[in-house]
Amino acid sequence: MTGRFYFRQLLAGRDFAVGDPVATQMVNFVYALGDRQTGDAVLVDPAYRPGEIVSLVEADGMRVTGVLATHFHADHVGGDLVGHEIAGIAELLETNDVPIHVQADEVEWILKRTGVGADALVAHQSGDQLAVGGLDITLIHTPGHTPGSQCFLADGRLISGDTLFLEGCGRTDLPGSDPEEMYVTLSQRLSRVSDDTVLFPGHFYSASPSAPMGEVRGYNAVLAPSTPEQWLAMFTR
Repeated sequence: MTGRFYFRQLLAGRDFAVGDPVATQMVNFVYALGDRQTGDAVLVDPAYRPGEIVSLVEADGMRVTGVLATHFHADHVGGDLVGHEIAGIAELLETNDVPIHVQADEVEWILKRTGVGADALVAHQSGDQLAVGGLDITLIHTPGHTPGSQCFLADGRLISGDTLFLEGCGRTDLPGSDPEEMYVTLSQRLSRVSDDTVLFPGHFYSASPSAPMGEVRGYNAVLAPSTPEQWLAMFTR
């Protein structure tokens, strides 16, 4: 890592939560990004063992000043995952009193699923910017996988959670999912992201952990349909 801006991509089960069978199976990515000059950093989706994630960031000489949540699912922010209780933002708040930045449409879901109090959450609209030291992070509302899914654009990188993977996209058959909204997200809301922006997904579901958007647009089948009807016919049941 060089330059002023700080960025780490951490893989659950390898870089932290080693030995946790759920973390190893789910292959979630957690991200840390911030400003080396000020020492401020935020975490994206700190689940499984948030204390270990904080320690990794602090070992780099950074301090955690906030959390960005892509969406409410337990493998991203903690809670119950089909009978497995996953630590997440509720446990992180026990030792780090920091704001949890969420998309406004996701607030009620996160409150129900994680048990955190409403006073811990900061609700955002699409296009809001969060300054972390001198680093500006743009929040993009990308519904489809969940009502309040959001992506984060910063320093030439798009952190996409479960909205878009290098191959495929998030499921649209879960509670709160909406296939039609996902099509709008993929075809319109993310269309303004430049080809040279590097995509960093929420899971390690492909051979590479990241890739430029221009390359992803060339091979990811979920981005190929040109009409809602085509997309729904191909990617819904």
